[in-house]
Amino acid sequence: MIKYLGSKRNLVPALGTIATAAGVRSALDLFSGTTRVAQEFKRRGIFTTACDLASYSYQLARTYIETDADTVDYDALRAHLAAMSALEGKEGYFTETFCRQARFFQPHNGARIDACRDYLVPLTDDPLFPILLTSLLEAADRVDSTTGLQMAYLKKWAPRSYNQLELREPELISGKGQALQGDALKLVDQVPPVDLAYLDPPYNQHRYFTNYHIWETLVRWDAPETYGVARKRVDARGEEHRSVFNSKRTMASSFFSLLHRVRANTIVVSYNDEAWISEDEMISAIYQAGFARVKKFSFPQRRYVGSKIGIYDPQGKKVGQPGAAHNTENVFVGGEEATLSQISAALAS
Repeated sequence: MIKYLGSKRNLVPALGTIATAAGVRSALDLFSGTTRVAQEFKRRGIFTTACDLASYSYQLARTYIETDADTVDYDALRAHLAAMSALEGKEGYFTETFCRQARFFQPHNGARIDACRDYLVPLTDDPLFPILLTSLLEAADRVDSTTGLQMAYLKKWAPRSYNQLELREPELISGKGQALQGDALKLVDQVPPVDLAYLDPPYNQHRYFTNYHIWETLVRWDAPETYGVARKRVDARGEEHRSVFNSKRTMASSFFSLLHRVRANTIVVSYNDEAWISEDEMISAIYQAGFARVKKFSFPQRRYVGSKIGIYDPQGKKVGQPGAAHNTENVFVGGEEATLSQISAALAS
């Protein structure tokens, strides 16, 4: 999977255990991001709906959640991957913008990305399209020169950026699921009731649309105007991409509204101890949303590497002190008493 701020990689086993202990058959991941959590639910035989606003997240969800591995034409998939791997590099918009005007990728890989993405244009309506695009997205992520965010690139080329772009077959999952793209505040009313809803909202003012603007452009392939050193999409300045979840003034009220509208027997919310909503406020909001009991489970997490790198100025001079190396990821579960008892026992074992 791609490198991602707020990734729940280390939390996934616990979330899967919670779902299994609750006897879940249907689940909703309303802020699915890279789909790590939704994938875990699907692996456990749960019909999962993955939702997100980002175009790249939607294609990841189409690949890993909506696609049933048992129905894929693997001969055709592998033929396309072989053809893409054999393409010669062709410098285009991607190379010029993200390798020459900026330094996110080395030009030899940028040209390969350009060629591969152009190859996919006629396949937009093919059921293999999201899988092939996911392969390209993940291949690009493995040769970038960032710390995991696309707000800036490293001053010196990352060692992995010298590697050749390598297209791999995504590890697809058997079973059925659903991918939806849109605003969580709108989608929540469109999704049928589920056994479990998982909510992992943005924690702060940093917007995923700008943090991962290159993936958004790679998926849309719309050659937008750009600005700044990072060559961000000019539409990032528009109000349509400013989420209520990235504003301290509007985040809490919007999220509490969402809690009241989610139709699920069990609600699971992950929210770390550095975020805008306090523990007491979160517990109270879940109770007010109609859940009989609420229990909190805490898991220590390593913080994003940027907390260390960000203490240097553009010339590489140390201008600050690194923050704490770890924080705590709190998982709040709301539901019936019996369900919470089963979850507590499962996590303790």
